[in-house]
Order: sequence, then C-alpha cells, then structure tokens
Amino acid sequence: MMEISIDKRIKTYKGSSRLIVKTNIEPLSVTKVFGPSGVGKTTFLKILAGLISPENGMIKMGDELWLDTGQRICRSPQQRKVGFVFQDYALFPNMTVMDHLLYATPDKPLIERLLEIGKMETFIKHRPNHLSGGQQQRLAILRALATAPKVLLMDEAFSALDDDLRESLIEDIKILLKEFGTTTFIVSHHLQETVSFTGSSLKIELD
Repeated sequence: MMEISIDKRIKTYKGSSRLIVKTNIEPLSVTKVFGPSGVGKTTFLKILAGLISPENGMIKMGDELWLDTGQRICRSPQQRKVGFVFQDYALFPNMTVMDHLLYATPDKPLIERLLEIGKMETFIKHRPNHLSGGQQQRLAILRALATAPKVLLMDEAFSALDDDLRESLIEDIKILLKEFGTTTFIVSHHLQETVSFTGSSLKIELD
C-alpha cells in the first residue's frame, strides 16, 4: 500500500492556495490523476518523485518511509526508484537516444526491447533536436521505463502520439509495468489518451 498525505501551498492566478491530497494507493495499480488546469497535478507528481517538498506531509511506500516532514525525512528520487515522464520531456540535448537509455540502465537486452517497443531502433544515434516531437516523447517514456521503476509518473506522456502508435505503445507498457511490479500515476487532459489503462481515478483540487 502507498500512503499519501500532503499539504503544499501553491501559487495560482487567483493567489495562494493549498494542494491537499490524502489517499491510499493499491500496489501495482494505475491511478489517473485529473482536475482543472493549474490545480497542481504536476506539482503532485513532483512531490511523489521527491523533486518538491510540501510544507507538511507523509508518503509511505509499503514499509519504506519516503517523506515525513515532521521527522525531516525526504528520500531522493533515486532512493524512491521513481521514473518520471516530464511534460516537456527533459531530454539531454547532447545525448543520443542510446546514450539516454544507457544513462538509465546498463541492461542491454532491456534497452533493445524498449527500442523495439518504442519503434526507435533506427534512431539510436539521433540527438533530441533531430527527433520529432512524438519521437522525443517516446524516448522520454522509454528512458523512464529503463529504470524498472517502483513508481512511474507520467505527465501528459502521450499527447504527441497518433492513435495507433499510442495504443500499441500502451499495450506494451502495461506488460512491462506488470513485470516490474510498478505502481503508476498518469496525468492527462484527454481521457481518450489513457482509456486503455484500467485503474482508479484521483481528483486533485485546491483548498
């Protein structure tokens, strides 16, 4: 079980508000995170990843305490073993497709499998500026999966993909998530993009 209780003050166009989330997440599940634009969905993912700390909160993954503001405990993303697909991809401009995957894992068979899943085999020597938006997005997804993450966070991860490619990729991703034993959170503004993922929903609201 993943226990989440966070209280974070965030700035909005209306001023300052509080992002409050209290929930328990089943292990190996897929949770679709939704809510209006600007409500803090990306901030929520970054808190789960350990990239942002809330003023008050606790996150516990099974027996591992990831965050406890009262005890001043905050594990790093590496310690949490989190994979993050950022909305802007966050790729390294001077690294090739293969460099990105080798940076994430030394597991060559896994890299070859990921390249095939993402249909990126012929682009291994390409740097991000020589890739299309959809190719960059696929690379960002493959890099996150290469770490065999305990938790996978996907922020608008399929927005640049056409329907057929997205559905094919999602089916392969679901197999990997089951193999890795990954708990997944997905943010998407378009429900149709994630309809192939079965799971629960979590609404993010501001207080």
